[in-house]
Amino acid sequence: MSTCSTVSQDLDEPIAGTAATATTWLLLEQPGPWGAMALTQSHLDPALGRALEAAAQGTGVRIALIRRPGRHADCGGPSERQVYVAHTVPGNVWLHTATISDPQHLLDLDFAALGRGDHHTFDEVLQGRPHTGGPLALVCTNGKRDRCCALLGRPLAAELAASGVDGVWEVTHLGGHRFSPTLLVLPYGYAYGRAQAHAVKDVLHSVQEGRIVVDGCRGNSAWERPGQAAELAVRRATGEDAAQALTVVRTHGTAPRWEVTVAHADGRTWRVSVVQGASLPPRPESCGASALGSPARMDVVAVRELRVTTTLAS
Repeated sequence: MSTCSTVSQDLDEPIAGTAATATTWLLLEQPGPWGAMALTQSHLDPALGRALEAAAQGTGVRIALIRRPGRHADCGGPSERQVYVAHTVPGNVWLHTATISDPQHLLDLDFAALGRGDHHTFDEVLQGRPHTGGPLALVCTNGKRDRCCALLGRPLAAELAASGVDGVWEVTHLGGHRFSPTLLVLPYGYAYGRAQAHAVKDVLHSVQEGRIVVDGCRGNSAWERPGQAAELAVRRATGEDAAQALTVVRTHGTAPRWEVTVAHADGRTWRVSVVQGASLPPRPESCGASALGSPARMDVVAVRELRVTTTLAS
């Protein structure tokens, strides 16, 4: 029986504009098994998981659990846990880390401030500090969400870790099971689909140099889906690969059509027309889906650079 990821790849479903949306990612180490709803279905206290979900709602912060690649014994929580928080909006990108013994302290964070890009609450509450290592490579491996994430994600995470790539973690959920193996790279927040180890290494090498690889990219989590597709289209049209060069400054319209304004740090701007379509023929959107679906796709139909006009005083 074909998996959802096999069908998606065979049908050449486009992946641009499919990344999960979050201005800020909060990642908590939690070894052991994960359920489909990992924050409340793991060895993390489910009451804490529910409280964290409520605290993050509407703030732009997305919470996920992470664990080291490898076998995961069914044991309790560690005495110390790694925590990361990353803000992904260009112009204010940062990645901070902390080591904690009691995850209850996460409830003392100001989630609204984190979503806006202010890391002071993280640093003060958890004695956080800037992450000084290389980029993080977060590979979705949660087979309880979708079997493709385990069948394809876990071998990718293991291969990367075994080959000496630093910063590799398994993560609970990045959305888009049918694009497995899926990957999120921090601090810049670009997601990738159908990832292969050699390509991931190229992505991480580029990120260390402050550059973004467009091939296989699903988009930057800082933007909603039309903005993700528009920004990637401008990168392809111009060859721009600097990580923080482009910003989505305006998205006008509603489904199924948007006009997205993308600005460059050097002052150039583009107007990008994005149309929402349906991926046909119908296909399984996940391996657990009982019915076939036609997932939405973001199609860029026009990229126009806007000319800047100046009026000279007489």
